[in-house]
Order: sequence, then C-alpha cells, then structure tokens
Amino acid sequence: MKAAKSILASVIAINVVANVALAQNDVAGMITQINRLNGTVAIQQIQDNTVGASTGGPTEEFKVQDGKLLDAVHAGDRVTYSLAGNGSKTITKLQKR
Repeated sequence: MKAAKSILASVIAINVVANVALAQNDVAGMITQINRLNGTVAIQQIQDNTVGASTGGPTEEFKVQDGKLLDAVHAGDRVTYSLAGNGSKTITKLQKR
C-alpha cells in the first residue's frame, strides 16, 4: 500500500511540474485589437515557420497583467506572449517580434 501511495504522489508531482513548464511556453500571434482602458488585448494565434503562416487560428481576448506591456505594441504587430499558469487568460509577458 505504501508503494502505491508513493507512486501516486510521484505521478501527481510530475503532472504539476509538467503543467507549470507548459504554461511558460511563448505563443506567437498577431494583435488584432487593443483596449488600453480595460487592459485587454485581442490576439490571433499564428503558426510559426509553416506554409500559410499568415493564416491563423481564432482571435482570443486576454487580460494583461501589467498595462505597461501594451505601451510598446499596436494592432497588426506580430508578438510572442506568455500566459499565467492554471489556464487563466492573463498575459504575463508580451514582446514585439
């Protein structure tokens, strides 16, 4: 029974670490709309280095953790961004490409 608990605890720990690591990945996209008053930005996700990279997925709206991140970008800019962990739609890092 102790071995089973130990294995289960290890699997859970690996799962948590993997989810945190995945949350830190940068995603490429193009800004379609910025609302500086509300601190939100709409970004269309694009695929990097593929044929037809100009066509992207659906546009999603994200909250920005720090409104100063929006000062350096404009609609139409291609950016890379990172989201906060735990599946929230909050951008923690936003960089112009």
